[in-house]
Amino acid sequence: MSTLTAEHLSTLAAQAIELPSWAFGNSGTRFRVFSTAGTPRDPFEKIADAAQVHRHTALAPSVALHIPWDAVDDYDTLRRHADDHGVRLGTINSNTFQDEDYKFGALTHHDEKIRQKAIDHHLACIDIMDATGSRDLKIWLAEGSNYPGQNDMRSRQDRLHDSLQEIYTRLGDDQRLVLEYKFFEPAFYHTDVPDWGTSYVQVAALGKKAMVCLDTGHHAPGTNIEFIVMQLLRLGRLGSFDFNSRFYADDDLIVGAADPFQLFRILVEVIRGGGLNSPDVAFMLDQCHNIEDKIPGQIRSVLNVQEMTARALLLDRDALAAAQAANDVLAANAILMDAFQTDVRPLLAAWREERGLPADPMAAYAASGYAERIASERVGGMQAGWGA
Repeated sequence: MSTLTAEHLSTLAAQAIELPSWAFGNSGTRFRVFSTAGTPRDPFEKIADAAQVHRHTALAPSVALHIPWDAVDDYDTLRRHADDHGVRLGTINSNTFQDEDYKFGALTHHDEKIRQKAIDHHLACIDIMDATGSRDLKIWLAEGSNYPGQNDMRSRQDRLHDSLQEIYTRLGDDQRLVLEYKFFEPAFYHTDVPDWGTSYVQVAALGKKAMVCLDTGHHAPGTNIEFIVMQLLRLGRLGSFDFNSRFYADDDLIVGAADPFQLFRILVEVIRGGGLNSPDVAFMLDQCHNIEDKIPGQIRSVLNVQEMTARALLLDRDALAAAQAANDVLAANAILMDAFQTDVRPLLAAWREERGLPADPMAAYAASGYAERIASERVGGMQAGWGA
Protein backbone atom coordinates (compact mmCIF):
# COMPACT_ATOMS: atom_id res chain seq x y z
CA MET A 1 0.00 0.00 0.00
CA SER A 2 1.57 3.31 -1.09
CA THR A 3 -1.39 5.70 -1.27
CA LEU A 4 -2.91 7.60 1.60
CA THR A 5 -6.60 6.76 1.63
CA ALA A 6 -9.44 9.05 2.66
CA GLU A 7 -9.47 7.27 6.02
CA HIS A 8 -5.74 7.88 6.46
CA LEU A 9 -6.12 11.56 5.61
CA SER A 10 -9.02 11.91 8.03
CA THR A 11 -6.82 10.42 10.75
CA LEU A 12 -3.96 12.77 9.88
CA ALA A 13 -6.31 15.77 9.89
CA ALA A 14 -7.23 15.00 13.49
CA GLN A 15 -3.62 14.82 14.66
CA ALA A 16 -2.62 17.43 17.24
CA ILE A 17 0.86 18.05 18.63
CA GLU A 18 1.26 20.42 21.57
CA LEU A 19 4.12 22.90 21.49
CA PRO A 20 6.30 23.81 24.48
CA SER A 21 6.41 27.53 25.24
CA TRP A 22 10.07 27.25 26.24
CA ALA A 23 11.05 26.14 22.74
CA PHE A 24 10.50 29.73 21.59
CA GLY A 25 12.87 31.24 24.13
CA ASN A 26 16.65 31.23 24.15
CA SER A 27 18.25 28.00 25.27
CA GLY A 28 21.64 26.42 25.00
CA THR A 29 24.28 24.14 26.41
CA ARG A 30 25.55 24.10 29.97
CA PHE A 31 28.15 26.65 28.88
CA ARG A 32 26.20 29.34 27.06
CA VAL A 33 22.69 30.45 26.17
CA PHE A 34 22.72 32.20 22.81
CA SER A 35 20.40 35.08 22.01
CA THR A 36 18.43 35.41 18.78
CA ALA A 37 16.76 38.44 17.19
CA GLY A 38 13.01 38.40 17.69
CA THR A 39 13.00 36.05 20.68
CA PRO A 40 9.84 36.47 22.80
CA ARG A 41 10.06 38.60 25.92
CA ASP A 42 7.03 37.19 27.70
CA PRO A 43 4.48 34.35 27.53
CA PHE A 44 2.18 36.39 25.28
CA GLU A 45 4.86 36.63 22.59
CA LYS A 46 5.69 32.94 22.98
CA ILE A 47 2.06 32.10 22.26
CA ALA A 48 2.02 34.40 19.23
CA ASP A 49 5.05 32.55 17.85
CA ALA A 50 3.54 29.15 18.56
CA ALA A 51 0.44 30.22 16.67
CA GLN A 52 2.60 30.67 13.57
CA VAL A 53 3.42 26.97 13.64
CA HIS A 54 -0.25 26.07 13.76
CA ARG A 55 -1.11 28.60 11.05
CA HIS A 56 1.30 26.99 8.60
CA THR A 57 0.75 23.33 9.52
CA ALA A 58 -2.66 22.96 11.25
CA LEU A 59 -0.85 20.51 13.54
CA ALA A 60 -0.22 22.49 16.72
CA PRO A 61 -3.43 23.80 18.30
CA SER A 62 -2.16 24.06 21.89
CA VAL A 63 0.78 25.45 23.85
CA ALA A 64 2.20 24.01 27.08
CA LEU A 65 3.26 26.41 29.83
CA HIS A 66 6.17 26.11 32.26
CA ILE A 67 5.72 27.60 35.72
CA PRO A 68 7.23 29.90 36.93
CA TRP A 69 8.79 30.69 33.54
CA ASP A 70 5.36 31.52 32.09
CA ALA A 71 3.74 32.96 35.20
CA VAL A 72 1.46 35.95 34.60
CA ASP A 73 -0.80 38.03 36.80
CA ASP A 74 -3.98 37.20 34.90
CA TYR A 75 -4.41 33.78 33.31
CA ASP A 76 -7.82 34.64 31.93
CA THR A 77 -6.13 37.32 29.85
CA LEU A 78 -3.47 34.86 28.70
CA ARG A 79 -6.14 32.33 27.75
CA ARG A 80 -8.05 34.94 25.74
CA HIS A 81 -4.79 35.93 24.05
CA ALA A 82 -4.26 32.32 23.00
CA ASP A 83 -7.85 32.09 21.73
CA ASP A 84 -7.33 35.27 19.69
CA HIS A 85 -4.33 33.63 18.02
CA GLY A 86 -6.19 30.43 17.21
CA VAL A 87 -4.56 28.20 19.81
CA ARG A 88 -5.32 27.14 23.38
CA LEU A 89 -3.35 26.66 26.57
CA GLY A 90 -2.36 23.08 27.33
CA THR A 91 -0.22 21.17 29.80
CA ILE A 92 1.12 22.95 32.87
CA ASN A 93 4.71 21.95 33.64
CA SER A 94 6.07 22.38 37.15
CA ASN A 95 9.61 23.41 38.06
CA THR A 96 11.44 22.16 41.13
CA PHE A 97 14.98 22.18 39.74
CA GLN A 98 16.14 25.78 40.02
CA ASP A 99 15.61 27.03 43.57
CA GLU A 100 18.58 26.83 45.92
CA ASP A 101 16.40 24.90 48.38
CA TYR A 102 16.16 22.03 45.89
CA LYS A 103 19.88 21.32 45.70
CA PHE A 104 19.38 17.95 47.41
CA GLY A 105 15.85 17.22 46.27
CA ALA A 106 12.34 18.65 46.24
CA LEU A 107 9.48 16.16 46.47
CA THR A 108 12.00 13.64 47.85
CA HIS A 109 13.87 15.97 50.23
CA HIS A 110 14.38 14.78 53.79
CA ASP A 111 13.56 18.27 55.12
CA GLU A 112 9.79 18.46 55.55
CA LYS A 113 9.72 22.24 55.00
CA ILE A 114 11.50 22.03 51.66
CA ARG A 115 9.37 19.10 50.62
CA GLN A 116 6.22 21.06 51.49
CA LYS A 117 7.49 24.02 49.49
CA ALA A 118 7.75 21.76 46.45
CA ILE A 119 4.29 20.32 47.06
CA ASP A 120 2.83 23.81 47.42
CA HIS A 121 4.36 24.79 44.08
CA HIS A 122 2.49 21.94 42.43
CA LEU A 123 -0.74 22.90 44.17
CA ALA A 124 -0.27 26.41 42.78
CA CYS A 125 0.22 24.86 39.33
CA ILE A 126 -3.14 23.13 39.71
CA ASP A 127 -4.69 26.51 40.57
CA ILE A 128 -3.28 27.74 37.25
CA MET A 129 -4.79 24.71 35.52
CA ASP A 130 -8.16 25.69 36.96
CA ALA A 131 -7.73 29.18 35.48
CA THR A 132 -6.46 28.08 32.06
CA GLY A 133 -8.70 25.06 31.58
CA SER A 134 -5.66 22.78 31.32
CA ARG A 135 -6.07 19.06 31.90
CA ASP A 136 -2.55 17.83 32.62
CA LEU A 137 0.03 18.64 35.28
CA LYS A 138 3.36 17.30 34.07
CA ILE A 139 6.10 16.64 36.60
CA TRP A 140 9.78 16.06 35.84
CA LEU A 141 12.07 15.72 38.83
CA ALA A 142 15.79 16.50 38.67
CA GLU A 143 16.31 14.54 41.87
CA GLY A 144 18.72 11.84 42.95
CA SER A 145 22.27 11.50 44.21
CA ASN A 146 25.78 11.62 42.81
CA TYR A 147 27.57 9.16 45.11
CA PRO A 148 26.93 5.77 46.71
CA GLY A 149 25.85 6.21 50.28
CA GLN A 150 24.87 9.84 49.80
CA ASN A 151 21.16 9.12 50.37
CA ASP A 152 18.83 6.34 51.38
CA MET A 153 17.16 5.53 48.08
CA ARG A 154 14.18 3.69 49.55
CA SER A 155 13.28 6.56 51.89
CA ARG A 156 13.34 8.91 48.94
CA GLN A 157 10.86 6.71 47.07
CA ASP A 158 8.59 6.69 50.10
CA ARG A 159 8.73 10.48 50.40
CA LEU A 160 8.10 10.81 46.67
CA HIS A 161 4.95 8.74 46.96
CA ASP A 162 3.71 10.79 49.91
CA SER A 163 4.37 14.06 48.07
CA LEU A 164 2.71 12.90 44.86
CA GLN A 165 -0.27 11.64 46.82
CA GLU A 166 -0.85 15.08 48.33
CA ILE A 167 -0.63 16.68 44.89
CA TYR A 168 -2.86 14.03 43.32
CA THR A 169 -5.56 14.57 45.93
CA ARG A 170 -5.89 18.20 44.84
CA LEU A 171 -6.61 17.33 41.17
CA GLY A 172 -10.06 18.06 39.78
CA ASP A 173 -12.25 15.33 38.33
CA ASP A 174 -11.09 16.03 34.77
CA GLN A 175 -7.43 16.71 35.56
CA ARG A 176 -4.45 14.38 35.42
CA LEU A 177 -0.96 14.08 36.88
CA VAL A 178 1.64 12.94 34.33
CA LEU A 179 5.02 11.79 35.68
CA GLU A 180 8.03 12.00 33.39
CA TYR A 181 11.24 10.00 33.79
CA LYS A 182 14.88 10.38 32.77
CA PHE A 183 17.58 7.78 33.27
CA PHE A 184 20.21 10.29 34.46
CA GLU A 185 21.08 13.98 34.73
CA PRO A 186 21.59 16.04 36.74
CA ALA A 187 22.01 13.22 39.28
CA PHE A 188 24.62 10.74 38.13
CA TYR A 189 24.64 7.86 40.65
CA HIS A 190 20.91 7.36 41.06
CA THR A 191 17.86 9.23 39.80
CA ASP A 192 14.60 9.06 41.73
CA VAL A 193 12.47 8.52 38.61
CA PRO A 194 14.94 7.03 36.11
CA ASP A 195 12.72 4.80 33.96
CA TRP A 196 9.21 3.93 32.86
CA GLY A 197 8.92 1.20 35.47
CA THR A 198 9.55 3.56 38.38
CA SER A 199 7.16 6.12 36.93
CA TYR A 200 4.55 3.41 36.41
CA VAL A 201 4.90 2.08 39.96
CA GLN A 202 4.50 5.57 41.40
CA VAL A 203 1.48 6.59 39.30
CA ALA A 204 -0.25 3.23 39.67
CA ALA A 205 -0.17 3.71 43.43
CA LEU A 206 -1.93 7.07 43.08
CA GLY A 207 -4.98 6.22 41.00
CA LYS A 208 -6.50 6.31 37.53
CA LYS A 209 -5.85 10.05 37.02
CA ALA A 210 -2.05 9.51 37.18
CA MET A 211 -0.17 8.57 34.02
CA VAL A 212 3.36 8.16 32.64
CA CYS A 213 4.97 10.70 30.31
CA LEU A 214 7.40 9.16 27.82
CA ASP A 215 10.11 11.54 26.63
CA THR A 216 11.69 9.92 23.57
CA GLY A 217 15.11 11.40 24.45
CA HIS A 218 15.19 10.04 28.01
CA HIS A 219 16.56 6.57 27.42
CA ALA A 220 19.94 4.87 27.39
CA PRO A 221 21.49 4.12 23.98
CA GLY A 222 19.98 1.04 22.37
CA THR A 223 16.77 1.13 24.41
CA ASN A 224 13.78 -0.33 22.56
CA ILE A 225 11.47 2.64 23.12
CA GLU A 226 8.63 1.18 21.07
CA PHE A 227 8.52 -1.77 23.49
CA ILE A 228 7.94 0.70 26.33
CA VAL A 229 5.24 2.43 24.29
CA MET A 230 3.54 -0.92 23.71
CA GLN A 231 3.69 -1.87 27.36
CA LEU A 232 2.36 1.43 28.69
CA LEU A 233 -0.49 1.38 26.19
CA ARG A 234 -1.22 -2.20 27.16
CA LEU A 235 -1.35 -1.16 30.80
CA GLY A 236 -3.45 1.92 30.07
CA ARG A 237 -0.87 4.25 31.61
CA LEU A 238 0.67 6.12 28.67
CA GLY A 239 -0.54 9.64 29.29
CA SER A 240 1.67 11.71 27.02
CA PHE A 241 4.72 11.91 24.79
CA ASP A 242 7.51 14.44 24.83
CA PHE A 243 8.88 14.08 21.31
CA ASN A 244 12.52 14.97 20.69
CA SER A 245 15.82 13.39 19.64
CA ARG A 246 19.09 12.73 21.39
CA PHE A 247 22.68 12.11 20.38
CA TYR A 248 25.06 10.67 22.97
CA ALA A 249 23.84 11.82 26.40
CA ASP A 250 21.76 14.94 25.82
CA ASP A 251 18.26 15.34 24.43
CA ASP A 252 15.73 17.99 23.33
CA LEU A 253 16.81 18.07 19.68
CA ILE A 254 14.40 18.10 16.73
CA VAL A 255 12.29 14.94 16.77
CA GLY A 256 13.36 12.40 14.18
CA ALA A 257 16.73 14.04 13.66
CA ALA A 258 18.75 11.24 15.25
CA ASP A 259 16.79 8.20 14.09
CA PRO A 260 13.73 8.65 11.84
CA PHE A 261 13.24 4.88 11.77
CA GLN A 262 12.90 4.84 15.56
CA LEU A 263 10.22 7.53 15.38
CA PHE A 264 8.42 5.45 12.75
CA ARG A 265 8.59 2.33 14.92
CA ILE A 266 7.23 4.24 17.90
CA LEU A 267 4.27 5.47 15.87
CA VAL A 268 3.63 1.97 14.54
CA GLU A 269 3.14 0.85 18.14
CA VAL A 270 1.08 3.93 18.99
CA ILE A 271 -1.34 3.07 16.20
CA ARG A 272 -1.28 -0.64 17.09
CA GLY A 273 -2.19 0.18 20.68
CA GLY A 274 -4.95 2.67 19.88
CA GLY A 275 -2.95 5.68 21.06
CA LEU A 276 -3.15 7.80 17.91
CA ASN A 277 -5.65 10.65 18.31
CA SER A 278 -6.70 9.14 21.61
CA PRO A 279 -7.88 11.69 24.19
CA ASP A 280 -5.86 9.74 26.75
CA VAL A 281 -2.49 10.07 24.96
CA ALA A 282 -1.22 13.61 24.44
CA PHE A 283 1.43 14.34 21.81
CA MET A 284 3.83 17.14 22.73
CA LEU A 285 7.24 18.37 21.65
CA ASP A 286 9.92 19.02 24.26
CA GLN A 287 12.73 20.83 22.54
CA CYS A 288 15.22 23.56 23.30
CA HIS A 289 16.49 25.20 20.14
CA ASN A 290 20.08 26.27 20.69
CA ILE A 291 21.52 27.14 17.28
CA GLU A 292 18.46 26.78 15.03
CA ASP A 293 15.68 29.34 14.67
CA LYS A 294 12.80 28.63 17.01
CA ILE A 295 9.67 28.76 14.87
CA PRO A 296 11.10 26.88 11.86
CA GLY A 297 12.52 24.32 14.28
CA GLN A 298 9.05 23.62 15.66
CA ILE A 299 7.55 23.52 12.15
CA ARG A 300 10.17 20.97 11.13
CA SER A 301 9.42 18.83 14.17
CA VAL A 302 5.64 18.65 13.79
CA LEU A 303 6.06 17.85 10.09
CA ASN A 304 8.47 15.04 11.00
CA VAL A 305 5.88 13.54 13.36
CA GLN A 306 3.17 13.89 10.72
CA GLU A 307 5.32 12.26 8.04
CA MET A 308 6.22 9.27 10.18
CA THR A 309 2.60 8.93 11.25
CA ALA A 310 1.59 8.79 7.59
CA ARG A 311 4.19 6.12 6.89
CA ALA A 312 3.02 4.10 9.88
CA LEU A 313 -0.58 4.32 8.64
CA LEU A 314 0.55 2.77 5.35
CA LEU A 315 1.77 -0.38 7.08
CA ASP A 316 -0.13 -3.39 5.70
CA ARG A 317 -1.04 -4.86 9.05
CA ASP A 318 -2.98 -7.82 7.62
CA ALA A 319 0.02 -8.90 5.57
CA LEU A 320 2.30 -8.29 8.52
CA ALA A 321 0.13 -10.41 10.82
CA ALA A 322 0.08 -13.23 8.27
CA ALA A 323 3.87 -13.15 7.92
CA GLN A 324 4.29 -13.11 11.68
CA ALA A 325 1.90 -16.05 12.13
CA ALA A 326 3.87 -17.98 9.52
CA ASN A 327 7.16 -17.12 11.24
CA ASP A 328 8.32 -15.62 7.95
CA VAL A 329 10.98 -13.38 9.43
CA LEU A 330 12.19 -11.78 6.22
CA ALA A 331 8.71 -11.13 4.84
CA ALA A 332 7.56 -9.51 8.08
CA ASN A 333 10.58 -7.23 8.14
CA ALA A 334 10.16 -6.37 4.46
CA ILE A 335 6.52 -5.37 4.99
CA LEU A 336 7.56 -3.05 7.81
CA MET A 337 10.39 -1.57 5.74
CA ASP A 338 8.13 -1.02 2.73
CA ALA A 339 5.96 1.31 4.80
CA PHE A 340 8.94 3.11 6.32
CA GLN A 341 10.63 3.65 2.96
CA THR A 342 7.53 5.07 1.26
CA ASP A 343 8.07 8.74 0.44
CA VAL A 344 4.83 10.36 1.57
CA ARG A 345 6.06 13.94 1.24
CA PRO A 346 4.50 14.64 -2.20
CA LEU A 347 1.20 13.14 -1.02
CA LEU A 348 1.19 15.29 2.11
CA ALA A 349 2.14 18.42 0.19
CA ALA A 350 -0.75 17.95 -2.24
CA TRP A 351 -3.13 17.22 0.63
CA ARG A 352 -2.10 20.40 2.42
CA GLU A 353 -2.87 22.47 -0.64
CA GLU A 354 -6.29 20.86 -0.89
CA ARG A 355 -6.96 22.06 2.66
CA GLY A 356 -5.82 25.62 1.99
CA LEU A 357 -2.46 25.13 3.70
CA PRO A 358 0.96 25.76 2.16
CA ALA A 359 2.42 22.74 0.42
CA ASP A 360 5.78 23.61 1.98
CA PRO A 361 5.18 25.14 5.43
CA MET A 362 8.87 25.82 5.99
CA ALA A 363 9.14 27.87 2.80
CA ALA A 364 5.82 29.61 3.45
CA TYR A 365 6.94 30.72 6.89
CA ALA A 366 10.29 31.96 5.54
CA ALA A 367 8.43 34.02 2.93
CA SER A 368 5.83 35.37 5.36
CA GLY A 369 8.01 38.15 6.75
CA TYR A 370 7.08 37.24 10.32
CA ALA A 371 10.69 36.60 11.38
CA GLU A 372 11.80 39.97 10.09
CA ARG A 373 8.87 41.73 11.73
CA ILE A 374 9.41 40.34 15.20
CA ALA A 375 13.15 41.02 14.95
CA SER A 376 12.41 44.70 14.38
CA GLU A 377 9.54 44.96 16.87
CA ARG A 378 11.01 43.05 19.81
CA VAL A 379 13.85 45.36 20.65
CA GLY A 380 14.43 46.06 24.32
CA GLY A 381 13.28 44.18 27.34
CA MET A 382 14.53 40.84 28.58
CA GLN A 383 14.41 37.95 26.12
CA ALA A 384 12.86 34.75 27.41
CA GLY A 385 15.41 32.05 28.04
CA TRP A 386 16.13 28.89 29.93
CA GLY A 387 15.05 29.59 33.46
CA ALA A 388 13.01 32.66 32.58
